[in-house]
Amino acid sequence: MRVITRIVKPRLRAVSAIVPAMPSAFRRYLLPGLVFQSVVIAGGYGTGRELVEFFLTQGPLGGLLAIGVSTLIWSAVCMATFEFARRYRAFDYRHFFQHLLGRGWVLFEGCYLVLMVIVLAVIAAAAGTIAQEAFGLAYWTGVAAIMLAVAGLVLGGSPLVERFLAGWSFVLYALYVVFFLWCFRDFGDAIVATLPSEPAGQGWAWAGLRYAGYNLAVIPAVLITLRHHTAQRDTLIAGALAGPIAILPGLLFFLCMVGQYPAVTSQAIPANYLLEILGSRGFQIAFQIVLFGTLIETGAGLLHAVNERLSGVVRDAGREMPSWLRPAVAAGFLALGTALSQFGLIGLIAQGYGTLTLAIIAVYVIPMLTIGVWKMRAV
Repeated sequence: MRVITRIVKPRLRAVSAIVPAMPSAFRRYLLPGLVFQSVVIAGGYGTGRELVEFFLTQGPLGGLLAIGVSTLIWSAVCMATFEFARRYRAFDYRHFFQHLLGRGWVLFEGCYLVLMVIVLAVIAAAAGTIAQEAFGLAYWTGVAAIMLAVAGLVLGGSPLVERFLAGWSFVLYALYVVFFLWCFRDFGDAIVATLPSEPAGQGWAWAGLRYAGYNLAVIPAVLITLRHHTAQRDTLIAGALAGPIAILPGLLFFLCMVGQYPAVTSQAIPANYLLEILGSRGFQIAFQIVLFGTLIETGAGLLHAVNERLSGVVRDAGREMPSWLRPAVAAGFLALGTALSQFGLIGLIAQGYGTLTLAIIAVYVIPMLTIGVWKMRAV
């Protein structure tokens, strides 16, 4: 492990040095939302399967309303979270949740670690399925490639993780805009006709809350960006923008799927289904490459948050984190995610996410909007 670290780290530092530094206003207002979107996407809407499970099950109109609910909740919780982190200078999740929950902070950590393993399994399953369906490669080739890429990015540390997540978000936005415009050109009439074709489901508000709740569990990956905030104005603006920034690509993707509703709901990877309909092999390859990048950034962001939490423990003890520990932690969790990936993408999303949603709402969302807001009044 030490040999790998000595070989890889100098190259990662060189890559990080090539990436230009980000302007101050960008770091304060847009970076948190872009990192949030980057970590949400693979477990939130990268393949489209998540949008089916949480939104299209409520019908096209109900799904649209549920997306609105999710966006509002994300912005509200992010505004409170960002300001809480700034006031307490808590930029890793151990310190953050110790201030929020006291001794009960371990409840969040338990939920986070379980969800992270499930998301890593979703990432592995998605990568394997994409390798099979889009490139004709063996399933485990895709799994191995994505896990090695995630581990490599984690070794780069906070500056490289931040820059990669923010930079890839712009690539993602450009791709999703082109994807939406292409779908709207080819079957825009079907999108417009299908949206009001059936009444909203009865559970759209609950679906929006559930989707927002489990995705907010990735907030530890965003905490590393909040050290750039120096005033309440920074946190409130960045938090308010985080919801729309994170959901916009998902909204465009959802509207594309509406044009092929209800057939799209039975597809393991709806993105591949829509790309086949568009009929461009070149764009399909480009889309899959970008999707691979989003899988990498989600996995790296989640694992980096765990390493920052461990680094905080070591610093509190007056020591320096051993160089071998970061890759060892990444390797262990990636191995668990790879093992779980054999259960398949549909099963992991339908069962794994639903099981943890209530726990995340109970130990983070509700306390943040109640206890957290109350505590900030005294700081």
